[in-house]
Amino acid sequence: MQIKKIFLTGILCALIFFVQAQSGRNGTIKGNVYNDQSEAIPGAIIKLLPLNKTAVSDEKGEFRFAGLAPGTYQLKIHALGRTKEEKSLTVIAAKEATISFRLKQDVREIDEVAILGFSKNQKTNRQAYNVISIDAKALHNTTMDLGQVMNRVSGARVRESGGVGSNMTFSLNGFSGNQVKFFLDGMPMENFGSSFQLNNIPVNFADRIEVYKGVVPVWLGGDALGGAVNIVTNTDPRTYVDASYSFGSFNTHKSSVNAGYTAKSGFTAQLSAFQNYSDNNYWVTGGVTDSITGVNTPTRVRRFHDRYHNETVVANIGVSGKKYADQFLVGITLGQNKADIQVGNRMEDVFGGRWKSGNTIQPTLKYVKKDLFVKGLDLRVNGNFNFGEERNVDTVPRKFTWDGSSVPRNRNDPKAIGGEGDLADFKFKNNNGLANAGLNYAINDRHSLSLNDQFSTFNRKGLNRFDPDNRQDKQPQISRKNILGLGYRLNLDEKLNFTAFIKQYNQHITSNNVVRDFDNSTKITTYTILSRSSDLSKQGYGFAGSYFLTENLQLKASYEKAYRLPDNDEFFGNVYLTVANLELKPESSDNINIGATYTTEINKTHFFQIQANYIFRNANDYIRANVLPGASNGRYLSKFSNEGKVTNRGIDAELRYAYKQLFTLNTSFTYQNLRNDNEFDRLISGELSKTRSVIYRDRIPNTPYLFGNANGSFYFNNVLKKGNQLTLGYNVLFVNKFYLYWPGQGSKETKMVVPTQWAHDVNMIYAMGGGKYNIAVECLNLTDAELFDNYALQKPSRAFNIKLRYYFSKKRGL
Repeated sequence: MQIKKIFLTGILCALIFFVQAQSGRNGTIKGNVYNDQSEAIPGAIIKLLPLNKTAVSDEKGEFRFAGLAPGTYQLKIHALGRTKEEKSLTVIAAKEATISFRLKQDVREIDEVAILGFSKNQKTNRQAYNVISIDAKALHNTTMDLGQVMNRVSGARVRESGGVGSNMTFSLNGFSGNQVKFFLDGMPMENFGSSFQLNNIPVNFADRIEVYKGVVPVWLGGDALGGAVNIVTNTDPRTYVDASYSFGSFNTHKSSVNAGYTAKSGFTAQLSAFQNYSDNNYWVTGGVTDSITGVNTPTRVRRFHDRYHNETVVANIGVSGKKYADQFLVGITLGQNKADIQVGNRMEDVFGGRWKSGNTIQPTLKYVKKDLFVKGLDLRVNGNFNFGEERNVDTVPRKFTWDGSSVPRNRNDPKAIGGEGDLADFKFKNNNGLANAGLNYAINDRHSLSLNDQFSTFNRKGLNRFDPDNRQDKQPQISRKNILGLGYRLNLDEKLNFTAFIKQYNQHITSNNVVRDFDNSTKITTYTILSRSSDLSKQGYGFAGSYFLTENLQLKASYEKAYRLPDNDEFFGNVYLTVANLELKPESSDNINIGATYTTEINKTHFFQIQANYIFRNANDYIRANVLPGASNGRYLSKFSNEGKVTNRGIDAELRYAYKQLFTLNTSFTYQNLRNDNEFDRLISGELSKTRSVIYRDRIPNTPYLFGNANGSFYFNNVLKKGNQLTLGYNVLFVNKFYLYWPGQGSKETKMVVPTQWAHDVNMIYAMGGGKYNIAVECLNLTDAELFDNYALQKPSRAFNIKLRYYFSKKRGL
């Protein structure tokens, strides 16, 4: 593999020298696209004649043609919702010609742009990767968090253990948990701490959300096995305020403020702050145990120990639009949270005194520079380190049941101290650090190279207040990762583009284990520290291609030999409900995507977009959390383990329809067929059994295999006052029934089934002053259905919310 890497690198370098030698005497065209208010227009299509080359303007409205022979060229430009423009320009040898377009609004296309939400989202979706871009701005008036937004994406499922702030698992085309990586503006979110998670970040925090299925671009830099989610915030130079507050059922309060300021000098300040609070005392059906008879009776009760709150501030200060930096920002992320622990891994695990908390103290650095040293060479550097601390507390020595009553855990000694599990007040620091650097070199408008390197470090140390002399807790648990990627992109014309890449994965793990030995003769206790280290190294590769068969029909295909290095919580456990497993091996998977997207419109009235994909995943050493048999100290623990071979063949599809500015409909459908491909079980000795496994080709349990989503909105303009808009919305989520354990095992009467679920939501939004003032009313789970998730944990009952939002923005090009 090393020879292959060197060979490929040599070919790429030779290509660079060849292209540069041919283009040294050629000229360049660089341009900008603006609207009437001098705001950049991204996603504009620029055609260069007579060469018939095509470029697309970036988020700053910039475009570039390189390697042009001297002569006169004609540029034709078109952007959705804007009038077409055409200009001529002369190129001189070894010189750069500049041109600027100012496009006026085309009233005939306003409806199409407003409804379908093109520009940046359209540009992302046109990539060769199997990617979906969600316009978060269209949801800023709702009370949704980013986790709820993701549930509307085909192939995606957000599975929560409860209400606001509960434990969350994200699944994408069958891969879940840490197999799918999350990024914030291209920066991995692995070390952001419990105060900054997908299901407590308000939707107003994001500008758009990019979901990469199966194949992950080099520039994201992570070791994802099944895909990646990139949360993109709006970092354009501008002055704006976006403030909101919502109140809802179960005493739920949410608020957020996003603000930014950019001076003429380039001075930039950005602030995002949000908080969530909820009693989470929603209705569930739980077993109530009689303290005298011991009889357990299913009863409709409220959750009684599930309060949650978090507060987070993200602040940045620096400069934009300077010669030495397009953007240079230093910042700090501060956060804190506290969550009562109501349940464990099953509804049978009822707690009434346990809780956990955490805080985030994370300085950050961001540097972006285009055209570094030479034209077309762009540099991006990000770094952060989290000094935050997590805490887990279990000090109530009682056994609770679902009506809130309890009995002493030790009935023989009711005054005995302890906890519901183990007596603990455990504090630990993960000491996460992460650095990411990316270079992109556009040799010309056809050829470009990308190089990305990501390094992360982890060093957990802890202390239990009730066992301060525990030497094991004080032992460091260390992990270091480095992922290096090299990519090449070829754009033959506006119809065809191709990307190929290689990735190198490296990980070092160190864990110390304290062995206690007591000598009965001398009455002396000795301790021996056994240190264990391991190094993991893998190399992956892949490609992605896109071809526009017609102007409206895009075909895509992509493949990646992907690897994922075990996560720190998988190796070392998460302290409270997951135990360690240092035997874990890296996961690998052959990921294949084949898809098509068709977009059309009829008479500027009806707009359709259909996207369908076939996915194939062939995973080895698949890592999955399993609930350990039997309860330990009154709780069910889980442990991550390698499942061997797992395959998934599935399809997902999305349909978007719009009728003028009056109605929109978005639907998604997913079928995934995850199967256990281990033909023979592995014995304790490590050898394979000679008898075929009873679960060979069985469907992977506790994983939905058929689900979908549909949402529609009606728009009423000029309601009560000209310019005001009323929107009525409806959303339905469907999840087909699935088995909690292996479907092929047990009888029909004894199998545990998570039943078919339908969740209905409705909302009404009234926007005034052109969207400056907004009020929204929502009802979630309208029919008050019993909804379930991981290990049949029940989700919130019917809830009502109201949200007030103020928005002001003033953009200015620097």
